[in-house]
Amino acid sequence: MNFIFLSPYFPNNFYNFCVGLKEAGINVLAIGDLAYDELRAELKDSLTEYYRVDNMEDYSQMQKACGYFTYKYGKIDRIESNNEYWLETDARLRKDFNVKGLKIDDIEAMKYKSKMKEVFNQAGLNTARGKVVDQLEEAENFIEEVGYPVVVKPDNGVGAADTYKINNYEELVNFFENKLDLDYIMEEYIDGRIYTFDGLTDQNGKIVFSSSMVFNDGIMETVNNGLDMFYYIPRELPADIVEAGRKTVEAFGLKERFFHFEYFKMDDGRIVALEVNVRPPGGLTLDMFNYANDIDVYREYARVVQHNVFEADISRKYNCFYIGRKNFINYKHSVNDVINNYGEYVIRHEEISPILAPAIGDYGIILRTENLEKGKEIVEYAMKHV
Repeated sequence: MNFIFLSPYFPNNFYNFCVGLKEAGINVLAIGDLAYDELRAELKDSLTEYYRVDNMEDYSQMQKACGYFTYKYGKIDRIESNNEYWLETDARLRKDFNVKGLKIDDIEAMKYKSKMKEVFNQAGLNTARGKVVDQLEEAENFIEEVGYPVVVKPDNGVGAADTYKINNYEELVNFFENKLDLDYIMEEYIDGRIYTFDGLTDQNGKIVFSSSMVFNDGIMETVNNGLDMFYYIPRELPADIVEAGRKTVEAFGLKERFFHFEYFKMDDGRIVALEVNVRPPGGLTLDMFNYANDIDVYREYARVVQHNVFEADISRKYNCFYIGRKNFINYKHSVNDVINNYGEYVIRHEEISPILAPAIGDYGIILRTENLEKGKEIVEYAMKHV
């Protein structure tokens, strides 16, 4: 089996996918714009060949690279990056080279938030009222219906980039005076707690791994207000979130894919579907899946690709917490204090890539606990400000 992996060096933990694929007996071919000598040793060892392009944004260069691999190794069986940024490139290349998986015609409802709403609604899930707005007058008419505050974000966007909460007319005018030349969707503001349903489907669309995350704040608030943040994977997944997640997987027809769905949970118990991402959750969450269950999700993904089996036992032994601290915040306790007092629970800590830091902090601490309250105690200690 020939598997082309796009940009296997970013995020930093994605080299593990290539390691797992090679161990499963798959021929791993990679395309990227980083020099070969800059790749980490484990990644080099897992690749049959690496094709460097000058610019991954230049589609003709990507076509040429895939053409070269096809000529040299024969039929390509998979093309994947597992990265939201390259979702469209993956899909175009699959169509051009007749490769199994999502094609360019399949992904519109997975990239455009306005289209996601249509699929959510067809699946019987609640959504926030929203409308694509180009003009101030359109926005005013929508706000007359839902009231302030509202949230605006690119209809086709990644994460919380260029996402804003608008509280009044002055902020609305300021947004339209300064916005980028993009299509934006405006939504009613939902005051609820963010939960996710995350996992992996096999080649038949069956969920073979699932997890969930609970956030203290929304990523939009974290990015725009420069907040520190935490989230955690609970040992017990909320039944209502799992039910909504299963409906979402079925509605979008996901096969052999990671997924990361976001929902609001309201005080009255209502679930409001927020967003679909047909890739793994970001940051260090893939590694947190491993820590929470004592598994290797990278190797299991490779087994799904090669043999359509997920063999690991999903034990849910631990709650797994991520704490994202910001460099400019003066904390009462240092990272060393956290380790000295709670070292048995801290499984990993490291500086975060500047690209990811606005969303998940400049310094990340991962801990796991059997007891949920113990984890929350450590989070409170680690995030206490002076």
